[in-house]
This record gives sequence, C-alpha cells and structure tokens, in this order.
Amino acid sequence: MAETPPAKLDTPTDIQSNKAATVADALNAILADSFALYLKTKNFHWHVSGPHFRDYHLMMDDQATQILGTTDAIAERVRKTGNTTLRSIGDISRHQRIKDNDKDFVSASDMLAELREDNLALVESLREAKDIVDEAKDNATSGILDEWTDQAEERAWFLFEASRKG
Repeated sequence: MAETPPAKLDTPTDIQSNKAATVADALNAILADSFALYLKTKNFHWHVSGPHFRDYHLMMDDQATQILGTTDAIAERVRKTGNTTLRSIGDISRHQRIKDNDKDFVSASDMLAELREDNLALVESLREAKDIVDEAKDNATSGILDEWTDQAEERAWFLFEASRKG
C-alpha cells in the first residue's frame, strides 16, 4: 500500500513567495541566534561568580527570560509568511551566527562583555532583517522587529553599565 505524502504546510499570505522565503531566512537566522543567546545567557546566569553575583545573576535571568519570550513570536512570523521554521537543536546550530561558549570558567566581566557584544550583533541582524521585511512589505514583522531591536539594545546597555568600573 502506497503511503500518502503529508500535506504541505501552506499558509495563505499575500507576500510574494520569493520575498516570503527571504523574510523567513532572515527570521530563522534571528531565531537561531535568539536560542543561542538565550542558552548562553542562562549558562552565564548559572555560572556567574564574584562580588556582584546576585545583581548579575538576576539581570542575566531577566534577560534570558526576555530573549526566550521572543522566540515563539519569531517562529510564528515565519509560519505566517507561509514558510517553515527551525525544528531542532541541530537546525539551530546550522543557522546560528552567535557563537557558543563552552569554557569551564568565564569571569563575570568577560561574561558581561561577551553578552553585550552578542546582543549588539543581534541588533545588527535585526536591522538587516528590517530592510528585508520592509522590501517585502511585511508590515507586521517590521513593527515587531522594532520592539525586538529596542529590547536587544536595552540588554546591551544594561550589560555595558553593569560592567563599568567605579
């Protein structure tokens, strides 16, 4: 008995298919980076030590929660454009641009600096995606990208201020 192929995940959209695919590619890369940044932030949250432990621990937990909070909305925007999103840890690793940190020990100051730079890299990716979605006339994604950009800029700012000496 021949197996019936599964139905395609066709989602109606008025965005031209080639532009929708470009939007999805940009968003899937941001989604992968968001998961990578979330896990790195949680890793540092779990392993931070030193005189500012409590402040850094709480800040990183707040930031990780905020980052994770964007992932569902990112994935749903991909689906709303008629495309598919990331499916696994392996898929995330193939798309992520933010590098993992598997070191046994990272000083608190290095944690803050690395997370700051990663958030600024995410801001850059969000701005690039903004151009792509505006070209595709994807107004809904464009508006949400502004919010995510503001959140990443705020995280970078907090990390910068927390790392200042004196």
